[in-house]
Amino acid sequence: MTAKPPVVWPIYKLFDQFERYVAAYLLIHNYYAWREGQGPSPTLAALQKVTPSSARQTAGFVAALKAGRFLESTVEPAGGRGKPLKPAAVMVEEIGRSGRLFVSALDEIETWRPAWAIALTDVDRLGVLLQRSAAFVLGDGTLIHPFQRVLHFAGRDCGYPLLTAIIGAHYAATVKECPQAVPLSLRALAARFQVSRAHVGNLLDEARQANWFVIEAGSLIHLENDLLVEFENWACWQMLHYGEIAATLEQPATPA
Repeated sequence: MTAKPPVVWPIYKLFDQFERYVAAYLLIHNYYAWREGQGPSPTLAALQKVTPSSARQTAGFVAALKAGRFLESTVEPAGGRGKPLKPAAVMVEEIGRSGRLFVSALDEIETWRPAWAIALTDVDRLGVLLQRSAAFVLGDGTLIHPFQRVLHFAGRDCGYPLLTAIIGAHYAATVKECPQAVPLSLRALAARFQVSRAHVGNLLDEARQANWFVIEAGSLIHLENDLLVEFENWACWQMLHYGEIAATLEQPATPA
């Protein structure tokens, strides 16, 4: 989750905020449900009916997606009332990145072979994973709301990736053979997540005041255990959720 952005456009700032992420997630749901014959045409009007944002905010977000070329051109069907919104591959990959990585973690824990996460490198298979995940959320509610501190960070621009960087730094310092942590200086975090240093500083100050974690001189010197446990429980829920859906997907044929 802390990897460098795949494109120059501020993709992390665009998608890594809860309401914008949900709008993109539901746009992908609508497109793949329609493609599979399970839903209406994925128009702007259809998206506005299911997103928690206002109709105006959703329209503005879709305009930003078009400007960033995160939507592919489509032809309005005969007799239709709007062009279908088709997510570009880079958008599906970014919105599905967290789910794919949770499946990858489950692959390692359960030593599943062939690994299910490998199948999710196919963008349409990843899109179907997201569609089925979103169908669950639309019917049963989100998985994130029981985890209020995780939700707090997810609600801020790039707050969730920053939280994963903090958790990663803790593991790097305490778990053998754990990957090296990303640098935690204001400059490094701002560059990595495509936001301002002032914004990163505000997030770190909020965390310090709440005694969730403390960064000094680019190093993690305190992480509240309750926050760590909450994040780990959240991660377990995500692995189970996406793992169960991945198990329903058609897996690619194994070479003879």
